[in-house]
Amino acid sequence: MSAMRDAIAAELDNAVRNIQALAADAAMQALLEQAVGLCTGALRDGRKLLFVGNGGSAADAQHWAGELVSRFYYDRPGLAAIALTTDSSILTAIGNDYGYDYTFARQVEALGQAGDVFIAISTSGNSPNILRAADAARARGIRVIGFTGASGGKLAPLADICFCMPSSETPRIQEGHELIGHLLCALVEAEMYPRNAG
Repeated sequence: MSAMRDAIAAELDNAVRNIQALAADAAMQALLEQAVGLCTGALRDGRKLLFVGNGGSAADAQHWAGELVSRFYYDRPGLAAIALTTDSSILTAIGNDYGYDYTFARQVEALGQAGDVFIAISTSGNSPNILRAADAARARGIRVIGFTGASGGKLAPLADICFCMPSSETPRIQEGHELIGHLLCALVEAEMYPRNAG
């Protein structure tokens, strides 16, 4: 039982250190402010936010889109956000006809418009289907926000803003993504529909 408690304490300590590193990172906070500006600017112009990721990052894409379309802290009008990870017919058709690397790029080509924001979540920053989609977004005048691990991978240079978590461990990267993603949703909600605006 003692070994189990030690393992739990070690994991919790690692998670806390990761969050503390994010909280102390002034550059990350500045990037978050810029990302909120990109997202709210797009939404005010009648554009939308497109979210993608693989595996656990696909769950984050769906989670964050849901927070914006439905609500985060309080009731307000829905915000235009789409997770490109959810339509099994589209995903399997593209995978079958073009290959898995095109699962998101093809959707960006079909649904993306100049002025949208593409939010790409990849712990490695090197997922081929995410990179192709980021290229497709940039070609259409869509701004790119990346969420990666410490290195940024190949996604970082394709992104206008890239949140590189201060870790190379997948669980810590994902925990950081979840924190920054929640902050992004909360701040976009507050900017678009201030709680006490009447």
